[in-house]
Amino acid sequence: MGISEFDPGALNRRPWNAGKNVGVKRPLTQKQIWAIRFFLDRERRIRDRAIFDLAIDSKLRGCDLVELKIGDLVAGAEVRSRATVVQRKTGRPVQFEIATDARASLLAWLERRGGINDDYAFPSRIDHSKHLSTRQYGRLVDEWVTAIGLQRQQYGTHSLRRTKASIIYKATGNLRAIQILLGHSKIENTVRYLGVDIEDALTLAEKTEI
Repeated sequence: MGISEFDPGALNRRPWNAGKNVGVKRPLTQKQIWAIRFFLDRERRIRDRAIFDLAIDSKLRGCDLVELKIGDLVAGAEVRSRATVVQRKTGRPVQFEIATDARASLLAWLERRGGINDDYAFPSRIDHSKHLSTRQYGRLVDEWVTAIGLQRQQYGTHSLRRTKASIIYKATGNLRAIQILLGHSKIENTVRYLGVDIEDALTLAEKTEI
């Protein structure tokens, strides 16, 4: 049972979000992306580099990313250039690209990891028959951003989901394309997710000469 804000016992009760950043997590810049890649390569963290690259390209929620199986990502002996997953939150399929850097890091990891198509691409450390937990994925993201001097309170797993979408939006202004890539059912969700405001709209308008 919760406690009412009007109860005397609530006067000295510490809010659940005290000291926490509960707002929208920032996307990474291209410079920050390469800084994290450099850190992971230097530390020879092949698995983490594969997760990071795939998270950026796929734009998936953490719960969908960690549940990817080897068969979702490979066809024969090669990593797919495009893949499809059914989103847990919406039950709708979403297609995503796997760019050259991500294919290379995934191939390096999967060759080392081994396994069959029905195995999870990123298994749990405790039970290899299960996938990496979303909580552990979150801890990894915290570690990566901290390693390059960022404040982890301002970044999270959604930072990786938003990163490429934000870069594409800034380059094109195409909200419909971003909606499709993120698998949103409504364009309003995409607007809120990207934090699009009147300043963004005016900036795009000013770039258009008629």
